[in-house]
Amino acid sequence: MKVQEGADEIVRPFLFLSRAGCEDRMAGAILACWGDAMNFAAFAGHKYLNLETFKKSGDGVKTPVWFAAEPTVSLDSSGAKLYLYTIGVSGKVKRMRNNPRVKIAPCDIRGNVLGDWVEARAEFLTGEDAAHAMRLLNTKYFPLKQILAIFAWFSRRERIVFVLRSA
Repeated sequence: MKVQEGADEIVRPFLFLSRAGCEDRMAGAILACWGDAMNFAAFAGHKYLNLETFKKSGDGVKTPVWFAAEPTVSLDSSGAKLYLYTIGVSGKVKRMRNNPRVKIAPCDIRGNVLGDWVEARAEFLTGEDAAHAMRLLNTKYFPLKQILAIFAWFSRRERIVFVLRSA
């Protein structure tokens, strides 16, 4: 960061914007350009995403999870949605209830990140929205999810379904 003596402005390099084709833009256009880069297109064709939720202290906790995209909306649009589910007593549910801001990136089964991190917001689902999300997840991860669901049924733990939207 470069600060000019006696000036009201602080000049910061926005190198991260170059990936979105935003290099050499004026400061007024930076926010609009950053918004263009915030979409879920990088998740197309991936089976896992790395979900980073945040503790009250601000520390991030990363977890690889299954996800399913809403098929009626393009992943590169601002209305894209990614659906996830987990057990209700998990730490990530507690952290998202306290702070719905999350970061996500495509990853492999072990959580090794395969793309850029994207800011998102988590929203818990119930009723028909949750059932729709579970149908999408069941379709994408057939038959493994159905096999795991049999074992999960015996544990009688609550399942939480949530949607991620672009921040």
